Amino acid sequence: MLWLSGVKIVVFKENSVLLVKRADNGKWTLPAGIIEPGEEASHTAYREVLEETGIVSEVTHLVGIGVTAPTMYPNGDHAQYLDVVFRAKHVEGQARVHDDENLEVQYFELDDRPALPPLHERAIAWALEPKPGGYFAA
Repeated sequence: MLWLSGVKIVVFKENSVLLVKRADNGKWTLPAGIIEPGEEASHTAYREVLEETGIVSEVTHLVGIGVTAPTMYPNGDHAQYLDVVFRAKHVEGQARVHDDENLEVQYFELDDRPALPPLHERAIAWALEPKPGGYFAA
């Protein structure tokens, strides 16, 4: 089992949230990615949003930390992630596909967003009501 660290980023622009439609499974999710060795997690959040969506963001809160379920990749690797969740705000740029990991990039009104995987929904809930010290999965 590979133990990896990753980030999810909840980027808000007014009453909208930034989502990406993944190329590997066709699901809508938050921008996310793996923390590179030696990289600060908040820098990963900024970098992943820019790389995936072309949006310049400002990370404003660490909102929570959890753990993902184990996953198996097509090459046979088994991995599980420490899941660091950040809240960010849109600074500039137009939402667009900016890499080969995604098919679509779009801001959605919070009440009119597509269904997301449970940990992405949890990240949005945490980001909507950040609390001092952050959330920790039970």
